Amino acid sequence: MKMTRTVLKMAILYGAVLAIALFALQWLEYRYFLKNVSTNVYVAMLATLFISLGIWVGHKLTTRPAIEPFVRNDPALQSLGISARELEVLEAIAAGQSNKEIARELGISPNTIKTHIAHIFEKLSVDRRVLAIEKARSLYLIP
Repeated sequence: MKMTRTVLKMAILYGAVLAIALFALQWLEYRYFLKNVSTNVYVAMLATLFISLGIWVGHKLTTRPAIEPFVRNDPALQSLGISARELEVLEAIAAGQSNKEIARELGISPNTIKTHIAHIFEKLSVDRRVLAIEKARSLYLIP
């Protein structure tokens, strides 16, 4: 019901703006205005007006989803058997870090990182970093 009233209000407002624009064009003597100003300028002005009006109406009518705080899915973590260290590595992968960067940050060798990544891939049943990130996000393991 609320959405219907909002749409109705926007439609009435949009119609009123168009009626005012039509009145303004007639008041400015449309033909005289067209003769003195290039048609391209007139078309550009009208296009700008309608694009601006369309953007404004679209902005008012679209709903914005509320941003909810991230809540990690701990039961999924436990059922997959992902350790805390593997979760840290997964979050670093999602942040776009390379194996060497992750190893430096966590203070372990790059080979250990490769082992963690192999375990993550196995536990998530994926074979690429991007797929691991997508699946982890879909399971709410990482934000």
